[in-house]
Amino acid sequence: MKHPTFYRTTQIDGLSLFYREAGPKDAPTLLLLHGLPSSSRMFEPLFARLSDRYHLVAPDYPGFGHSDWPDPGQFAYTFDRYAEIMNRFTETLGLAHYTLYMQDYGGPVGFRMALAYPERAQALIVQDAVAHNDGLGANWAARRAFWADRSVHEEALRENLLSLQTTKTRHLGDDPQIDLYDPDLWTDEYAFLCAPGQAQIQSDLFYDYRTNVEAYPKWQAWLQKTQPKLLVLWGKHDLSFDLGEPERYRKDVPNAKVAVLDAGHFALDTNADEIAALVREFMEQL
Repeated sequence: MKHPTFYRTTQIDGLSLFYREAGPKDAPTLLLLHGLPSSSRMFEPLFARLSDRYHLVAPDYPGFGHSDWPDPGQFAYTFDRYAEIMNRFTETLGLAHYTLYMQDYGGPVGFRMALAYPERAQALIVQDAVAHNDGLGANWAARRAFWADRSVHEEALRENLLSLQTTKTRHLGDDPQIDLYDPDLWTDEYAFLCAPGQAQIQSDLFYDYRTNVEAYPKWQAWLQKTQPKLLVLWGKHDLSFDLGEPERYRKDVPNAKVAVLDAGHFALDTNADEIAALVREFMEQL
């Protein structure tokens, strides 16, 4: 392969952070931030399609994938902490400028990064990641109850967020073409969620998700003020988030490019060719 993918680790604040890297290092960089309960692995379809022209870097957060999983008693699983570590990660790799590609949890991590160091983020690509309260779907009622009273609702939250059925539904949504989906996608993720310590890690992190909702107005104000170059990709079969969210982004950034795809929450499962083409077109206009 002319541009193979390298599987590497680096040390950040005493933690081993795993990341995938491919493409020419002097090419424009795409920093790819994954969602729940995935890892940098979710971006493999883009590595196969874009590394000829772009420098792709995709890390695993602490507690995910092949990065260290520190004890929740010794490490704060918060989105603020993740953003700090990801900023340190970019500095360690010498990534002075990049386009942020943010999916799901990648949104709250990436928006924190962009607001902290706006000169580094040259553009944003949002794939099924929310920045407006109305973007959270109906299945967030149990999750909001958990934020309001963790001790009472933790068991229900874990069933709602971490079960095999939820893990499967995150991929399929209401897509009738279920034979397009590799079942390894959700069985592998569910095995990860069942690993020792994961329930506590993911519960802690999701409890902190309430701080994202509180920060949405700040992110919206930043979008409206700075008018970043923005591409929004959305799977219309996504049941995790509201289908009206792409247009909310366009209201904040009228010149945003928006594409609603015949796909689910993890749109790369089925629409990698289409997404890669949209990303190429967007990147060529920067």
